[in-house]
Amino acid sequence: MRRVCFLLKVRQERLAEYRERHEAVWPEMLEALSAAGWHNYSLFLREDGLLVGYLETEDFAAAQAAMAATDVNARWQAEMAGFFEELDGAKPDEAMTPLTEVFHLA
Repeated sequence: MRRVCFLLKVRQERLAEYRERHEAVWPEMLEALSAAGWHNYSLFLREDGLLVGYLETEDFAAAQAAMAATDVNARWQAEMAGFFEELDGAKPDEAMTPLTEVFHLA
């Protein structure tokens, strides 16, 4: 399994709504993520809007492609796009650039 960590920035004025949306992620979105190979997927949100995402997957590019092929992901990304800063026209899931892992204690 590959561990993947990424950063995004949630708009300060939308932090509360972002949290609310993730308290009720659509069941079909959860099912699609699991089917696409996203495991142990977590999001951590700091009060200034810094969002840290973590997941484990066999192949991140393949997991992203599998999600991109689903209708539910297209709808979710369209709804979530307005929550983020600095996407430069990308969808949120396209802006998830993995960080380089420099240490891991197993």
